[in-house]
Amino acid sequence: MKQPAIIKEILPSGQQASPSTDERMIHPHTYIHPNARVATNVKIDPFSVIHQDVEVGEGTWIGSNVTIMEGARIGKNCRIFPGAVIAAIPQDLKFQGEYSNVFIGDNTTIREFVTVNRGTKDREKTSIGSNCLIQAYCHLAHDCIVGDYCVMSNNTQVAGHVIIEDYAILGGMCAIHQFVRIGKHSFLQGGSLVGKDIPPYIKAGRLPLSYCGVNSVGLKRRGFSIDKINHILDIYRIIYNKGLNTSQALEFLEEEFSATDERDEIVTFIRESGRGIIKRFGKGNIDEDYPV
Repeated sequence: MKQPAIIKEILPSGQQASPSTDERMIHPHTYIHPNARVATNVKIDPFSVIHQDVEVGEGTWIGSNVTIMEGARIGKNCRIFPGAVIAAIPQDLKFQGEYSNVFIGDNTTIREFVTVNRGTKDREKTSIGSNCLIQAYCHLAHDCIVGDYCVMSNNTQVAGHVIIEDYAILGGMCAIHQFVRIGKHSFLQGGSLVGKDIPPYIKAGRLPLSYCGVNSVGLKRRGFSIDKINHILDIYRIIYNKGLNTSQALEFLEEEFSATDERDEIVTFIRESGRGIIKRFGKGNIDEDYPV
């Protein structure tokens, strides 16, 4: 990536020398550290600060009053709206200053006042994939991994070490507990309190958070055939509606269902779940700690 000409300071009079070709998309009231690597066609609005050890890819726009701190790696054609803070150190008392990064993929939009913290020694990074939309006031804590084509709606708060897989959509004001995993193509109701893992392809909602069926609308929009969606429905009927416990349901699926990518993905996700998966809604799964 070509190192652009850098605006080093504002003159005391408030005047700036005539900009070079590389500088014309960077407002003179912006500070970029000389060691930052910013592509020549990046546009940066006034009063933003780019720290050292930062890379920003071609075609990206950075709005006013954005702070991008050490260790950030921003992809191509991203949009970062005013007030966002990218790659601040973790809000983790165990953090001891170890080197870590934030990675943001191509074509991702970061809306107003989003905060994304660097990783710790656990994963040494926090990452957001390509083609994501992270809406206003969301927070992504240290060591989170977000896949491609994900949407996080306004005010969603994600604790450390969370994994959000491709095409997951989170409604506004969700609160995600640390170490939770959210499966691909899932849809999460706004205002949800997430303390258990959410398997792929499903909808989750209600209080306490529960299985609410397969995300058939989302799957249709992404080109899944009716046969494949029905196959996923049949799998979750075994898991949630047949009256089996989780281990029995997985054994039944492996014995009675032909191997498919979807079956194997769902079974593997549930077997590897560290926190356990959400349950089907009903009197038997009401948590006494939740108001009902």
